[in-house]
Amino acid sequence: MNEVEKCIRERRSTPRFKRVPVARELVERVIEAGLWAPSGMNKQSPIIVAVTNRKLRDELAEENRRIMGAPEGMDPFYGAPVVLVVLASASVPTRVYDGSATIENMLLAAQSLGLGGHWIHRAKEEFEEPRYKELLASLGVQGDYEGIGHVVIGYPDAEKSQPARKDGRVFWAE
Repeated sequence: MNEVEKCIRERRSTPRFKRVPVARELVERVIEAGLWAPSGMNKQSPIIVAVTNRKLRDELAEENRRIMGAPEGMDPFYGAPVVLVVLASASVPTRVYDGSATIENMLLAAQSLGLGGHWIHRAKEEFEEPRYKELLASLGVQGDYEGIGHVVIGYPDAEKSQPARKDGRVFWAE
């Protein structure tokens, strides 16, 4: 098994993170992996908003919790110190697929760098809110973008389970 296959097999969602900052260089490497993801007709429409500001991170977590309908005080980002929000141009028909490939690349990169990662949903609903559209504008993002998902990363504070793969999921048409 080569290193890529090993990384794919060992990557699992991290259920809890240490409240330890992640070096910017590592965050940049995770982001770079996302930017190299395949996209329909190579449009490269996904963008990434790297949130390392604790106040904004906590605000996003609270909005995500509210959308989810989870109890107050629950952190849908599992304590991760870094939130990488993936959005894609609303005008690109393959935006969800392109953004999903971006997310998977970043999760694999995090795994390869000794970080934990977790794919979190509800970015679409978050970034439909006026205050988050304003945030994008304040960062220089122009155009209409749809939230695809979040990748939260940090140092794992829990063991990851390795459930077996389900049988009966491959069908050969030879």
